[in-house]
Amino acid sequence: MRENLHRFFRAARGAGVRVSPAESIDAMKAVAEVGFADRDLLRDTLLLTLAKSQDEKRALGDCFDLFFAQPEIASSSARDAAADQGEQPPSPDLAPGEAAGGAPMPELGPLAQMLLSHDRSAVAAAIAAAANAVSLPDIRYFTQRGLYSSRMLDQLGIQRLRDDLSALTTAQPGEAERLAAATDALREAVRDTVSQALLLYGREETENLRNEILRNAPLARLERRQIEQMQALIRVIARRLRERYSKPRKRQRRGHLDVRRTLRRNAAWGGVPFLTTWKRRHRDKPKIVAICDVSGSVARVSDFFLLLIHSLHEVVSDVRSFAFSSNLIEVSEILETNTPEAAMGEIMSKVGFGSSDYGRSLRDFEKDWINIVTPKTTVIVLGDARTNNLDPRADILRRISDRAKRLVWLNPEGRLAWGWGDSEMPRYATLCSVVRQCATAKQLERAVTDIVASYQ
Repeated sequence: MRENLHRFFRAARGAGVRVSPAESIDAMKAVAEVGFADRDLLRDTLLLTLAKSQDEKRALGDCFDLFFAQPEIASSSARDAAADQGEQPPSPDLAPGEAAGGAPMPELGPLAQMLLSHDRSAVAAAIAAAANAVSLPDIRYFTQRGLYSSRMLDQLGIQRLRDDLSALTTAQPGEAERLAAATDALREAVRDTVSQALLLYGREETENLRNEILRNAPLARLERRQIEQMQALIRVIARRLRERYSKPRKRQRRGHLDVRRTLRRNAAWGGVPFLTTWKRRHRDKPKIVAICDVSGSVARVSDFFLLLIHSLHEVVSDVRSFAFSSNLIEVSEILETNTPEAAMGEIMSKVGFGSSDYGRSLRDFEKDWINIVTPKTTVIVLGDARTNNLDPRADILRRISDRAKRLVWLNPEGRLAWGWGDSEMPRYATLCSVVRQCATAKQLERAVTDIVASYQ
């Protein structure tokens, strides 16, 4: 049963429940106390020890119900129904080992005997043993269902069962018909077992494959059904950024061991390092200014930009954020005091979906906020640089670049579109320290990760 619990923890992780080794040990100790006899008590115990939120509780409950569900061995004949009711099915008076017509009864294999005896518990146990023998929890993709089904049937002894069925067809057609129906039910039970395992253990791999496809999909060309999935993926990226960079590691705080100075300092003790000396590298306190275009031309990707900016406020202590279409406003307080969904809705209602005017927005920034840009500041501009043929005011961007440590431009359009029509990207690019195409979630994650990591 310990092995079953390990498989359950693995399935729970695939369902999105974060189960640490320490939590799995606590769960196993709790299960050892309550036992396995009461299914409802076991379910409540695992939910209490593993789930940390309502969403995880629902996911874990569904995973438990699926994991401990036993495939139903279908009854497929009138004689099986009679056996369920404890009745003896009608059969002619035959001597032991004798079939109809006086022919000798063929010697059947263990699987055929098990199916004809209608022992569902034994069949279920045999299917479980076959699943373990073929390492069914290793299934990952739906294309493997046929392969694992065939392996399990071979492990059960399907070839001997075919031979028994052929021999029984000649000796006793009635029993052969019953065995054929039981064989069909067995195949169906094996298919259900494989499908159940795919739902349990292949979910994480399927999710990873889908996310990898989404990560490389152009943000501006997502279908309506994919937008919610992409928003969930961006939240995962944001959480990964928070977990990786929001808490400085102890090693980073104390620096790296200076071996040479440590040995020299401990010469009186024969070089035994009682007193250690650490190298400390000075790191500037990160300051980021994010300016996000939320005009109509980038409306389909601005939500994703704002989600990443929202994560920056949780990772970096000093972030000032601005959004613009035809005019520019500061949105730092909105992002810091609201959930991502509420913040995006409020920002878009104030300045979103308008006609972009980069020149006026840059003028607004220079007039009211240029003093927040210092030699320690990284300025990030997220936009397509399409000015609607208005004055781009590249001179203001030059002054911002001269004052800042770095000026990074993230453009959601493909590089082939830069400079065509009303795009001023080539002119702006000459003033930037870094220019990145961010047409996909993968490119956006890499760009923001590089920016945050440079301060660590």
